[in-house]
Amino acid sequence: MQAVEVLRQTVRQQDSASGSVGYYTWIFIATVLMAVALLYVGSHIHMTELEYQIARELNSREQLTEEQAKLKLELATMKSPQRIETIAREKLQMTHPEREQVILLK
Repeated sequence: MQAVEVLRQTVRQQDSASGSVGYYTWIFIATVLMAVALLYVGSHIHMTELEYQIARELNSREQLTEEQAKLKLELATMKSPQRIETIAREKLQMTHPEREQVILLK
């Protein structure tokens, strides 16, 4: 009977020891899973922020492209020979030179 008691006590000690190891193992696994989940959520949030930033940059690029097209048109208008001639005649009181005023250089 005494041998049976010693055997039962040994089994109880092993069960309690293996139970505590299992408990710590589950805590470790849960901690690792939480860390992985946090990394996934963090990377997803970062990716979403980058997508919004890309959308803002594309919108800004489109606006700048439109502004560039307007400025090119304005430049072409400002460089127009007809406009320059009109300003020269009306504001600066310029005229074409007479034949006597032209000096040919050789």
